[in-house]
Amino acid sequence: MSFASEVKTELLAVPASDCCRFAEGYGLLLFARVFSQHEISVVTENAGVAARAAELLKAHVRGAKNVFSVTADKINSHRQWEQFGHHAGRLILRINRANLENECCAGAFLRGAFLSSGTLTSPEKGYRLEFSAAHRYLAGDLAVLLREQDRVPHLSARKNTFTVYLHDSEQIEDLLTLMGAANSALELMNAEIYKDFRNVTNRRVNAETANISKTVNAAARQIRAIRALEASGELNGLPSELRETARLRVENPELTLAELARIAGISRSGLNRRLQKLVELETENKNVPEK
Repeated sequence: MSFASEVKTELLAVPASDCCRFAEGYGLLLFARVFSQHEISVVTENAGVAARAAELLKAHVRGAKNVFSVTADKINSHRQWEQFGHHAGRLILRINRANLENECCAGAFLRGAFLSSGTLTSPEKGYRLEFSAAHRYLAGDLAVLLREQDRVPHLSARKNTFTVYLHDSEQIEDLLTLMGAANSALELMNAEIYKDFRNVTNRRVNAETANISKTVNAAARQIRAIRALEASGELNGLPSELRETARLRVENPELTLAELARIAGISRSGLNRRLQKLVELETENKNVPEK
């Protein structure tokens, strides 16, 4: 079961007052595949949503497995159309705010619209909650309603479908809570926390890996210089502290500067200066032209 389907299952179980139940039914049918005085048709992948639509439309559920459809006959379609305050002479389909009787009804209406046309990306993949609408002005009205609920929706159009969507995780969590899916909102929040923790851990591991690589490369360069000084006979003529530093580095190639400094009994910066001196001496030797 997809995350969106889980959310819809939770929304179907939300208890509601009479006014909110009416607003929810209005949202479900208004954002159906077809909503007109001649036909109202709901197509969904969720069996529970199909059952809710069949109850509203007094129609039978058709289909099986992944796709269910519920279509009201002309008489019931016209009855629902008039019940929700729409009129045949009005050509542009808009949200009839009279059906959102009380302040609590906005969440119920959005719940119905999501049940009918909503999708939600799995939190493991990203954050995007969207509604689909068959009419531009209907999508615009929905965006206005979302803005009134302190959301910042975005709109897009593709062919004959208009999409209103959110992609901010916090706003999606708040909207799920408003619609009644508090458990899903919590699940999304937990997924976000886990993802942030994983990202922090990955950055830390990458940083540690980079530091290890830097340490290994530096140690290899120092040991090559020491071996070259040893081969040329110059190492034996160096001051005792440089010879001791050279010995410690060759015998402990895996240690960091801090670890090597503790063994040597000097500061990290002091040990680093000695190692740099060994590398510089080897470089100078290489650059001396042969006679």
